[in-house]
Amino acid sequence: MDMIVCVKEVPDLETALVNFKIDSETNRVIPVAGVSPVLNGFDEQALEAALRIKDAHGGKITVLMLGKDLAANVIKKTLAMGADELVIVWDDAFEGGDSYCTAQALAAAIRKIGKYDLIFCGRQAADTDAGQVGPGVAELIGIPCVTFAKSVSVAGEKVKVERSLLNGHEVVEAPMPCVVTVSNELGKPRYPSLRGTMAARTKQPTQWNARDLAIDPSKVGVAGARTKLLRLFAPERVSQCEIVAADTPADAGKKLALMLREAKVI
Repeated sequence: MDMIVCVKEVPDLETALVNFKIDSETNRVIPVAGVSPVLNGFDEQALEAALRIKDAHGGKITVLMLGKDLAANVIKKTLAMGADELVIVWDDAFEGGDSYCTAQALAAAIRKIGKYDLIFCGRQAADTDAGQVGPGVAELIGIPCVTFAKSVSVAGEKVKVERSLLNGHEVVEAPMPCVVTVSNELGKPRYPSLRGTMAARTKQPTQWNARDLAIDPSKVGVAGARTKLLRLFAPERVSQCEIVAADTPADAGKKLALMLREAKVI
């Protein structure tokens, strides 16, 4: 069983919103000084899904990342959790791309890897919440895609996925190779073991650029972007509070009920 897991580095969402600043000219978030980026949470769960299949059936897991100057803690965590290999893809030609361009680069890297039964992605990235890369990779490669997986298992030449829906769940099967995007309902990913952490120190990632992947520069980066970000900003939050004065709690409750009825809330 050969599996590829696409992961992404994102800002640490535990950081207070007030600490984030936005460069209005480039429409980019300025990294918070002293705060290291982290592995996207949904991608951690995608890696966990692959690890569970490896535990049950054996196989090999290759982690695939797109980006430059990636944080060491993010790179090593994927290996410490149990991934066998790590491939990092970056080229200056990728700068300024959108989800489509990311999918183009990842799909090219997957074709170069060549051998795969399952490709896992997180259902979305914590920074953009777009959720487009996984299905985009499947479309570009020309294989099925199953989204919002809460559990994944393999039987013969098929993958069985329980999908999370707004009003419940459904179970679907798809032939392999297949792309599966994993949701948070899968459960908490495992912690890296001490042995895995020690082994990760000696593993070096494979690095590929646009030339290695034979990528047409017009299909990635600013030139290949299919969307345009018009404005990036932090929403202004305005709150108002009105005190309901009364002699007793019962009177306060009555006054509050009348106010809510006048406001047509109830």
